[in-house]
Amino acid sequence: MAAKRDYYEILGVSRSASLDEIKKVYRKLAMQHHPDKNSGNKQAEERFKELSEAYEVLSDADKRQRYDQFGHAGVKSSFGPGGFDFFRDFTHGADFQDVFGDLFGGSIFEDVFSRGSGKRRPARAARGADLRYDLEISFEESVFGAEREITLPVSQECGACRGSGCEPGHKKETCRRCDGHGVVVAASGFFRIQQDCPACGGRGEIVTHPCRTCRGTGMVKNRQQLSIKIPKGVETGSRLRLAGKGEGGTQNGPAGDLYIILHVLPHNIFQREGVDLFCELPVALETAALGGEAEVPTLEGWARIKIDSGTDTGKILRLGGKGVYDLNTGTRGDLHVRLTVETPKNLSSAQKKNLAEYCAVLGEDNHPSCARFRKSAEEFLKHREK
Repeated sequence: MAAKRDYYEILGVSRSASLDEIKKVYRKLAMQHHPDKNSGNKQAEERFKELSEAYEVLSDADKRQRYDQFGHAGVKSSFGPGGFDFFRDFTHGADFQDVFGDLFGGSIFEDVFSRGSGKRRPARAARGADLRYDLEISFEESVFGAEREITLPVSQECGACRGSGCEPGHKKETCRRCDGHGVVVAASGFFRIQQDCPACGGRGEIVTHPCRTCRGTGMVKNRQQLSIKIPKGVETGSRLRLAGKGEGGTQNGPAGDLYIILHVLPHNIFQREGVDLFCELPVALETAALGGEAEVPTLEGWARIKIDSGTDTGKILRLGGKGVYDLNTGTRGDLHVRLTVETPKNLSSAQKKNLAEYCAVLGEDNHPSCARFRKSAEEFLKHREK
């Protein structure tokens, strides 16, 4: 008996070929050697089976790994007695429409049907679809928590027909195309492909007298009002899941879930980065010069902070544990306060006079930043003159 050929050699691909590459090559070669396109050509049929065996192994990650490690011996147990048999061992029937859809112009899946065999398929319960709802909340709601009421349209089982889709007083009829089995077999020469009946969608039954309320769908749109609890510490992008509050299921299937995506509106005092808060605090010129205390808002109320004498704009004070709650750990972030010294405005004549007298007694030592800047500037200009 001749030694079996290497699967990669059969398909003409490298050992590092991706699944997409393997599928593309198999599609091309399989269409070329398909028995229905080479009637009576035994060599083409054998070549097609050889290609299908290689594709069966190399398109399956587990089989491919065993083949790469142990060769043909590694995948021998994957096939029945006598080796690979296309009708018994080929497991990629779901790929047929994708791989061979163009081979027959799609007609094989539309025109050549026979009734399925076996027991009739019972109506299948289907889970309802999940829903997404985007909700804008204020900064205060995000850090303190809140409750919100929302209203959204949701598909639910029709009360008039109780989800059957039939007008009251009527029942579904057995699908004539599949005889109630819910499946049909597409046949063309070499292939036998079982799939859901296109006439009844795999249900085995057809609604002949649609419910006037739901138009035969068994579902209607209702406005659902929900109370949403927003935990403290959420931020933009946080997701709340409400189990069973999505679209209703069919045939007594469970409802889907509702996912609420939160979007926090900007605040005029605080900015947030993770669990830390940032704010700018204006400080009076005299307080910055002489030192003193100032009040800053926090999540708990006003807090007093100490201002050192000679404080400049830009100095940052950190208040530990005054930030936002961490949803995962329950700990708090910090509050970072950036001081901005405010120049007095709207001075009266007397105030301007007093300020001028105050400034007259000041020297360079009282404005060290100005003095340093002046010195650096003069040195720069000296180099320019040279």
